[in-house]
Amino acid sequence: MQRRVERLFKYSRITNEFRRLSFESFILDGRPQPVKNAFACAKAYLEYFSRLRSGRNNSIALLGKSGSGKTHLLIAVANSLLSQGVGVLYFPWIEGMNDLKSNFEVISDKVQQLKQVEVLFIDDLFKGRKTVTDFQLEQLFDMINYRYLNHLPIMVSSEKDIDQLCTIDEAIGSRIYEMCKDFTVILKGDKSLNYRIAGKL
Repeated sequence: MQRRVERLFKYSRITNEFRRLSFESFILDGRPQPVKNAFACAKAYLEYFSRLRSGRNNSIALLGKSGSGKTHLLIAVANSLLSQGVGVLYFPWIEGMNDLKSNFEVISDKVQQLKQVEVLFIDDLFKGRKTVTDFQLEQLFDMINYRYLNHLPIMVSSEKDIDQLCTIDEAIGSRIYEMCKDFTVILKGDKSLNYRIAGKL
């Protein structure tokens, strides 16, 4: 089992720094209620994962304010799942899309991995340029639709809420909504949600 777990961690593309992130290392004291809600949602998702993973509503989305801990919490879920022998693939939006474009000869193999892995974690979805490219939408729809049809879980972090995701692409946004609707938290509020600057307010 331990050798399988190590292989899964290596395959996951989660960095050594991110491997140290856990629920125990997430600081809740003094954090705003939306952050506490996201923490509770992520913990509940992990707790119920084995029971919901093959259903329609088998996914989780933490959306909203930058710096509110969305990535930390979903990495904590990913690390816990990997430790249990569940395959997770980490796909940071900007770097991931740049990687797909870097070599069109192997793009189909890379997308197949993203489509078929047990759990796909898309981090910072639609971060970066204001206009999403046709290439990005085509690849993302291919991934999301395959996973939607085959009941394969996704984890999503984004600064966009569901309405904004649907405005960018309704087919993608509506699928994410349906997959994640039982485990979605929208983190809205002022700069106090951003732990990077909260101490300076």
